[in-house]
Amino acid sequence: MNNQLSKAIVKQLIKISAIKLQPDSPFVWRNGWTAPIYTDNLIALSLPDVRNFVKIELARVILEQYPAVQVIASVSTRSIALGAIVADVLGLPFIYVRSTPKDHGLENLIEGNLKAGENVVLLEDILSTGANYLRAAQTVMLAGGNVMGGVALFSYEFEQAREAIEAEQVKLVTITGFNAMLEVATELHCLDQDTIAALTDWHADPANWTPTAIEPD
Repeated sequence: MNNQLSKAIVKQLIKISAIKLQPDSPFVWRNGWTAPIYTDNLIALSLPDVRNFVKIELARVILEQYPAVQVIASVSTRSIALGAIVADVLGLPFIYVRSTPKDHGLENLIEGNLKAGENVVLLEDILSTGANYLRAAQTVMLAGGNVMGGVALFSYEFEQAREAIEAEQVKLVTITGFNAMLEVATELHCLDQDTIAALTDWHADPANWTPTAIEPD
């Protein structure tokens, strides 16, 4: 991905506190991991200037990478709003891929209309392990859609995610991610050396990192 765009997006996310860095008071992720970082891109939806910048750039990248796209699909609940506004910019249909079927009504896994053979681009706001992304890709393919690939606004750039996605041969383009965040946060003087060290250690082994890895002041 274009480094200039990557840094511009992540700079916006840092400035609006969508990316929170707390190595001395770590977060607990839904999967149980303890992490010195938490990303909440939904904050951008509340800020029209940032929201418009993000949606236009996402739409532009999708057209550049997948010019034959016919449907935009969000792969998680939290990416529904982002996917919908990007689809609106592109004038394309939008669908949402559930992680589990609805427990009532039609018990859908896919919300919205998907026709067999349609070219689908998956949209993820935050990519961590890649499990949700690959699950959504499989669901769309089983429903008859042609998964061209996907776009993630922010990726933690874990090696395990890269390996899993490459193994399934599902294309993924990331707009920005962990390494750009470190670079920009350092340029903005948001990080000291201890914080950089803690983030680097965590990123190398996120499943096993603990706050005890942080040296006391």
